[in-house]
Amino acid sequence: MTDSHSGESAKRPGVLRRFGPLALLVLAIAAFFAFGLDDWLSFRAIRDNRDALQAFVAEREVLAVITFIALYATATALSVPGATVLTVTGGFLFGNIFGTVWAVIGATIGATLVFLAARSALGDALRRRAGGRVKRLEDGFRENAFSYLLFLRLVPVFPFFVVNLAPAFLGVPLRTYVAATFIGIIPGGFVYAQVGHGLDSIFRAGGEPDLGDIFTTDVILAFAGLGLLALLPVAVRRFRARSRAEP
Repeated sequence: MTDSHSGESAKRPGVLRRFGPLALLVLAIAAFFAFGLDDWLSFRAIRDNRDALQAFVAEREVLAVITFIALYATATALSVPGATVLTVTGGFLFGNIFGTVWAVIGATIGATLVFLAARSALGDALRRRAGGRVKRLEDGFRENAFSYLLFLRLVPVFPFFVVNLAPAFLGVPLRTYVAATFIGIIPGGFVYAQVGHGLDSIFRAGGEPDLGDIFTTDVILAFAGLGLLALLPVAVRRFRARSRAEP
């Protein structure tokens, strides 16, 4: 009787680890659509409700921050379109600095949920959704997981959803994944939050932001430079290995 009970207790952590992320994602999907949150992921909805949103932030700032982070994490975990709108909205409601901070925290939490789900019962289904693009990322992650993931966060060569999944399939440690994700999405988050910081004047003029004008040549070159800097440790390691190999 005791051995049987001990065996069941030992299995419990494994079951939770395997199916826990799946249960969280299912609950998140249900809550997201049950509360009609998908209707809010547009600049028109933000414009039409800007006074109420600003009043909510002014009166209940802590609750507003928690709500924003939770919404951002949910949108990221579900890979629904709208992360850009949320980041701009964060800058609009909280300013360019704190808007960036809250958006980055929310995005990192959501991406981590996807990462954990890819290691759970959802793994096979998510791998099929990502397709052959994961295979193309394999060599880079094996060589230097942190630098390569940081590069992919800074320079979006692959879709954000694929970059969330590939590290889980390729054995990247959770700590490395979280650190590279958090750091790597800060620059892009700040650019969008900066746009949001000036959103009120655009709304008062009856317009909506044109996100196509955000990434100018200078901004793109800056991100490319940061991406190359992230890969510098990889280049140094290769150079040293080649130097040792030469007679």
